[in-house]
Amino acid sequence: MRRLLDAAQPTIEFQILGRVLLHAAIVGVAAGLMGSLFFAAVEAVQRVALEGWTGYVPLRAGGERLLREMQELPVFRPWLLLVVPAMGALVGGAISYRLAPETRGGGSDAIIEAFHQNRGFVRKRVAFVKAVVSALTLGSGGSGGREGPTMQMGGAIGSLVGQLLRVGDRERRLLLVAGTAAGMAAVFRTPLGAALLAVEVLHRDDFEADAIVPSVLASVVAYSVFIAFFGENTLFTHAPTYPFIPQHLPLYALFSVLVSLVGSGFLSTLRAVQRTTKNLKVPEWIKPGLGGLALGIFATPIIVVIGPRLGQPGQGLGILGGGYGAAQLAISGADWLPLGWRGVELLVLLGAVKIVATCLTVGSGGSAGDFGPSLVIGGVFGGAFGRAAQLLLHDPRIDPGAFALVGMGTMYGGLAHVPIASLVMTCELAGSYDLLVPLMLAEGIAFVALRNKTLYLAQVATKRDSPAHREELIFDALTGVRVRDVVLLNRPYASFHLTTPASEVIEQAAASTWQDVFPVLDASGKVAGMVLSDVLRTIAANPTIGEVAIAHDLMVEPISVRETDPLQRALTALLDHGLREILVTDGEGKIVGFLDETEITRLYREATGNAPR
Repeated sequence: MRRLLDAAQPTIEFQILGRVLLHAAIVGVAAGLMGSLFFAAVEAVQRVALEGWTGYVPLRAGGERLLREMQELPVFRPWLLLVVPAMGALVGGAISYRLAPETRGGGSDAIIEAFHQNRGFVRKRVAFVKAVVSALTLGSGGSGGREGPTMQMGGAIGSLVGQLLRVGDRERRLLLVAGTAAGMAAVFRTPLGAALLAVEVLHRDDFEADAIVPSVLASVVAYSVFIAFFGENTLFTHAPTYPFIPQHLPLYALFSVLVSLVGSGFLSTLRAVQRTTKNLKVPEWIKPGLGGLALGIFATPIIVVIGPRLGQPGQGLGILGGGYGAAQLAISGADWLPLGWRGVELLVLLGAVKIVATCLTVGSGGSAGDFGPSLVIGGVFGGAFGRAAQLLLHDPRIDPGAFALVGMGTMYGGLAHVPIASLVMTCELAGSYDLLVPLMLAEGIAFVALRNKTLYLAQVATKRDSPAHREELIFDALTGVRVRDVVLLNRPYASFHLTTPASEVIEQAAASTWQDVFPVLDASGKVAGMVLSDVLRTIAANPTIGEVAIAHDLMVEPISVRETDPLQRALTALLDHGLREILVTDGEGKIVGFLDETEITRLYREATGNAPR
């Protein structure tokens, strides 16, 4: 009940805003440090397990180089590449199952569910467990992104700070969102886009406006911490500018339709793998390992065949790991990328392979993000589309890198229902807003085309559908309604005079089928007090008191509202005093009726479209 009263207040009161921002800054520092350590851990595990043991050659994005390139790569061992992804996923799955099952999969769904269903609570161990199992899964070749895990780690840190500081549910939820934004900003290096993503991804058609400022602050702090260690540069290198050419807008519109079809196929494949994994009759902790084994069996022959033809044995083209190098290839090309239609075919093949590889990893419960692969897949198909358009239209102004960047934003924006956040993130990646108009067009089409599909099952449509806002929405629904619009008039009720014997009060109250509050009237008929059912039960248990007491002795100060008062005031009075019903009086203090909490509930359900049919 008290939480409902709190919800009636403005969403973020000015006096607590400074405190929330201070807490958000603390969350940003912690998430930035955690993100930096996690980024380094993934690189270290990958250097040892994937590159050192198997001789796999990762294809990296321009801003992804943390460790120095190996002077001499080990001999490529495809037989070992078959099992290394399974080893990392198996160990990670065992740790997750034992310590924190919610760390399986990407992590974004778990944070969304914690916000809506768990009052912003995330277990304290989640951030650490997620970092360990994701480093093992991704570092050993699991096809997934770092951003999903860092979103869960950051959200867990935000929740932890809220728990340690003993803030209320609403503030704890805000810190969870701020931590989610901070985790994303740290490793993806798009602070504004990350902040918008955190407040937009919770709902399909809505966003958490209250969390924008804390999320922006936490993102900026986490981003600053990260670049203090690894330098200030974007994840992808790209052309300095992408001139806007209005004649190319129909191409972007067609491309957005194709990306939507690709996104739908990706999502269908992911759900199919998830269903198959769920039906396997093996222990849960083994399932990620089986997904890793399937990944090794699927990807290794492709790497064996394609690698030597393009560069060197073991050349992976972004199939394993995050795959950001594949998106970089689509944006800026490479000397070894075939020209003409062979280059288009290679990119399409790489995108299709990445879809399967990601679904095998994430769909089997491997601790790897789905954000990064969505961007990579959209970018690779965008690069292929741009090159195909160049060949067909013979237009030198067509830049495949522009289509790759638009594809990245459109693919994820449509699947996750975050068009604004993905638009801003793409512009941050490109270092300019040259692609703003094509992105707006493509994002809008994909948002409609993928309307009934979602990457995150925990997402709800609007605030009205979220338990996080259910209580405060009661007050919104009651705005403008007066007590007289709801109160039941002419309903028979029991009342007493000041001198009515207690025995008679008990007798009449026992005969009432609905009253909990019994008014006591003075000689003029005005309300002088009220007798509560709790008092009557006490008197009934002690008959000797009832023999000498009168109604005046049993009554307490009357709680009432006028028929002209706002209905919100009546609800507040009911909650303040723990009553089920309240007296309604006219301007002279005489009773005109009773207002029951069931009538308020009925009105709310009608106003919100939830009335029983």
